[in-house]
Amino acid sequence: MSRIGKKPVSIPKGVTITVDGAVVTVKGPKGTLTQEIDRDIIIEITAEELIVKRPTEQIRHRAMHGLYRSLISNLVKGVTEGYKKDLELVGVGFKATNAGNILDLALGYSHNIIFEVPKELKVSTTTEKGQNPKIFLEGSDKQLIGQVAAKIRGLRKPEPYKGKGVRYSDEVVRRKAGKAAGK
Repeated sequence: MSRIGKKPVSIPKGVTITVDGAVVTVKGPKGTLTQEIDRDIIIEITAEELIVKRPTEQIRHRAMHGLYRSLISNLVKGVTEGYKKDLELVGVGFKATNAGNILDLALGYSHNIIFEVPKELKVSTTTEKGQNPKIFLEGSDKQLIGQVAAKIRGLRKPEPYKGKGVRYSDEVVRRKAGKAAGK
């Protein structure tokens, strides 16, 4: 059995979970999220917890068992606590400003990049003297936050020689020695 799939998902106070066919809807203080699941997966809801079960021991059912339990757990955490991603711009002249959900990035290209963040997420930027500019993404959907952060990072990935580019604040960039090390 899947160790993750067997674990029950605890339902905090103020969160309601409804299952309508193959769609799980989670409502909480930070919003409403939905997730489509496979029709074969069985979901049992009690007062304090949700249990995900599989009908058979087929490889397909075993593969989906832990996946859907994790996805539902992420929905519950998203509507109660929310998720955050922090990005850092490393490089001379790199800047980030925002007006609402429009992000204006100066990443060393000949033009500024205008990036529209989905309305489900909140974006904020800080620029302090002596520190790299930072971008903060907040929202309740873990998948959406990860995808948007990856797209922003993809605009200028960190390079291994000087470490310039957009990186996650907790990311460690492995550095290469460069041409001078060969002599």
